[in-house]
Amino acid sequence: MSLPRRISTMAAALAVSVVSILALTSGAAQAQTIEYVALGDSYASGVGTRSYIDDGSGCSRSASAYPSLFADATGADLEFAACSGAKTGDVLSKQLGALSSSTDLVTITVGGNDTGWAGVVQQCAYPYPWTCDEEIDDAEAFIRNQLPAKLHAVYDAIEAAAPNAQVVVLGYPRLFNGEQCNAITRISPGEQSQLNAAADLLATTTGQVAASHGFDYIDVRDAFTGHAVCDDTEWVNGISYPIGESYHPNTAGQRDGYLPLLDALV
Repeated sequence: MSLPRRISTMAAALAVSVVSILALTSGAAQAQTIEYVALGDSYASGVGTRSYIDDGSGCSRSASAYPSLFADATGADLEFAACSGAKTGDVLSKQLGALSSSTDLVTITVGGNDTGWAGVVQQCAYPYPWTCDEEIDDAEAFIRNQLPAKLHAVYDAIEAAAPNAQVVVLGYPRLFNGEQCNAITRISPGEQSQLNAAADLLATTTGQVAASHGFDYIDVRDAFTGHAVCDDTEWVNGISYPIGESYHPNTAGQRDGYLPLLDALV
């Protein structure tokens, strides 16, 4: 074979190799794109961050919520179905359409609204002589006796709709540190302790149900310790205006509380 012909043949082979490598690299990049669906309530949608996506849904979805932050950090293809005020029944009836066999990752925070948590905290905030002992007891009874079945129904439906997905259940933080710093509310240290105990019950119950399905569970309580309402660096809003922003993670809570735990797991 003459030298020019040999060079031409080698050049052609090199070109084919380069094209093959580029094709493989492109395919690998495409394969690494995470198809991600975020389900759940206001803690997942980002209520408390005070800045929301104008998508016409009324769901108060935020670019500062942990699903948005995770998608931005990883390049995941996010279907953001979480919605403010959602209960387990709302997830079943309104959010599961985003799931499919191609879904790689599902995250969900739900259950708090089923317990009537907002109403319980509101009752605790009323001035003396009103108390919230009965409301807290009722919420704890609901968590023990009724919530597990509701969570099982949601998790069963997720498994059926997204059989190939990793499912990550994220919990709720404790809200209080025993201090009273909001002048217009009266949640006593004793009531704060009771509310935190109810939050502990919600966390352990949710974690147990998630584990029974083989789902990952992220317990955020330790991460938020030192960042509750009235702490020097709050990751949770105290009483706020508008009132719906109250007792939800703020931008720091989503960014520094939820996101690092999700990122480390996934």
